[in-house]
Amino acid sequence: MGAASGSNNDNRMAYLAVVGIRFIYAVMFLLSKVVFDGGMNNNIFVFYRQAAATLFLLPFALFYGWKNAPPLSFDTFCKIFLLAFVGITLSLNFNGIGLAYTSATLTAATSNAVPVITFFLAVLLRMELLKWRTKSGAAKVAGILICMGGVAVLAFYKGPSFSIIPQGKQLVHTKQDSHESRHSTATWLKGCFFLFACNFSWASWIVFQGRVLKLYPSKLLFTALQCILSMFQSLVVAIAFERDPQEWKLGWNLRLVAVVYCGVMVTGVSYYLQSYVIEKKGPVFFSLTTPLGLIITIIGSTFILGEPLSFGSVVGGMLLVVGLYSVLWGKSREQKVAGKNETAHQVQNELSGHSEVEKQDELDSKKESSNTGGVAMELPHSLV
Repeated sequence: MGAASGSNNDNRMAYLAVVGIRFIYAVMFLLSKVVFDGGMNNNIFVFYRQAAATLFLLPFALFYGWKNAPPLSFDTFCKIFLLAFVGITLSLNFNGIGLAYTSATLTAATSNAVPVITFFLAVLLRMELLKWRTKSGAAKVAGILICMGGVAVLAFYKGPSFSIIPQGKQLVHTKQDSHESRHSTATWLKGCFFLFACNFSWASWIVFQGRVLKLYPSKLLFTALQCILSMFQSLVVAIAFERDPQEWKLGWNLRLVAVVYCGVMVTGVSYYLQSYVIEKKGPVFFSLTTPLGLIITIIGSTFILGEPLSFGSVVGGMLLVVGLYSVLWGKSREQKVAGKNETAHQVQNELSGHSEVEKQDELDSKKESSNTGGVAMELPHSLV
């Protein structure tokens, strides 16, 4: 009873944690959209965000991870530097530009493509096997194709737009013009390009992170080091694109809230919650909950920001979700088949081991009987 109760509590905590993670990311999309529409420079925002994340994580990394820190070679440091640049600096800057040019809903929708892109890159790099003629392999291929279709729909088809609440009745108002004037076809396409560039960078970071973690297995120090490096990288990028000192000022306003929230809640708290959920329920379960963030973002962007929903965004987002589930179903089925095969192989090895022992005993018995005139073969079974 105690074990079952503990397991149920773990399951409940995992479900609550994953809902919390998706809520944290949805709020991140909405807050970022508000401050970008309010005129905050995206590059400066990324720098301040990473600075806040560094200030939050560094004390924990030094206190808990420094004593058992593995040696850091120059080669490993360079790899971590490149990881931070591709997966954090480029990814966050691309994401900010794409978010400013499109909408929070589209940004959340395109994040569903990250697991699919990750799998696709893993196949190209031969880190993942793809068996075309199996059901799991066919599901993965279908998921990739459906995801590509969703990307095409999001980028090239907007369709009619509809608003759930009247224009001007939203909770948050920005200095930007109406959504329709901002989201011209050229601007929308540009935003889609940057969003998918962001997802490609993030997926590349996921693929190569595993290899680098084998060289430097301290996860906390690894994360903190990437935050520090990306902070300095983002500073260089921000200085290159924005020289006006007025743009760098942070007051006691929503910009400061967004910076601290993204640095502490997204980088710090969600990192811990993700580790907990993956440990308790596995990575497939965590990926399956990605569309929940889209639903929360749609609700928030509709009622808080007053963003209209386009038919193309709805259809494209649904295709991305279907493609995601198709790839994850194929991956899950493949793991189950592999587990069954491994179990059968172990049983076969055990049976094979027993038969070999029995054969050896029989040979020993025959050898002994030949040496003793067959006495052993005639002994009662109770004495053998």
